[in-house]
Amino acid sequence: MGTSARAGGRLFLLFTSAILCSLEMGEGRVYTSTPEVRVPENSMAKLSCSYTDFSSPRVEWKFVQGDTTRLICFNSKITASYENRVTFSQSGITFNSVTRKDTGKYTCMVTEDEGNKYGEAIIQLIVLVPPSKPTVSIPSSTTIGYQVVLTCSEQDGSPPSTYSWFKDGKLIPTDPKTDSAFRNSSYSIDRMTGKLVFDPLSVFDTGEYTCEAENGVGQARRSETVHMEAVELNVWGIVVAVFVTLILLGLLIFGIWFAYRRGFFDRIKKGTLSKKVIYSQPTARSEGEFRQTSSFLV
Repeated sequence: MGTSARAGGRLFLLFTSAILCSLEMGEGRVYTSTPEVRVPENSMAKLSCSYTDFSSPRVEWKFVQGDTTRLICFNSKITASYENRVTFSQSGITFNSVTRKDTGKYTCMVTEDEGNKYGEAIIQLIVLVPPSKPTVSIPSSTTIGYQVVLTCSEQDGSPPSTYSWFKDGKLIPTDPKTDSAFRNSSYSIDRMTGKLVFDPLSVFDTGEYTCEAENGVGQARRSETVHMEAVELNVWGIVVAVFVTLILLGLLIFGIWFAYRRGFFDRIKKGTLSKKVIYSQPTARSEGEFRQTSSFLV
């Protein structure tokens, strides 16, 4: 009993200390009623931010998207880059019209003028944009027994699209064992990246392939249909190509040997020797007499 009482006393002291520390630090309460806001593109968006326990609050807003960070509001005033699109109030900020580039994380930061209190709230804004027509990369002819990767992607959808694949107009299931039409195939599908990987490719994988992108906004979009042919490895073609290459290499070696035996390379070597230059010293001559003092014989 005594041990339990002592443990309870310690917990009470820790709890009391935590409250006192928070009061000393002067933390204010900042919160939002809408931590996630979803609105269609080109429509108005209100990001709410409420706060208590601040006598003279200073409000700032920042925007984060990937590696990009921008200040929207500083000292309760909208910055120049946003002043034509955003309005500020004590309850939050309002976009007159949002675009897909506005999708990201917004942080409402509230401090006292003296800097003794601080609090923040985070709102995720998702601007809804339907997917565009996806593009695909599908080989027209592939070899049976090897790994083959089909890709599908689109860049406009917000939130990001997920992808489905169709063969001959029929939806390809995630697990080939669940459908008798795909039971003889060996593949994997990543719906987030849009990759369809055959490993290995089989003769049953020949067909017409189409990809579909959807994100819950507007209608799903499909790509162009592309035919993929799974073919056997042409062993005889490889053998013939190797044989022809060896014959050509043999003829080249024989030609070089024959030219060497006939002295062809020796004649070329002799013909490329530099011609001699003969220089004769000048002979004595009388003053005023002109004669050629040296000559060059080529």
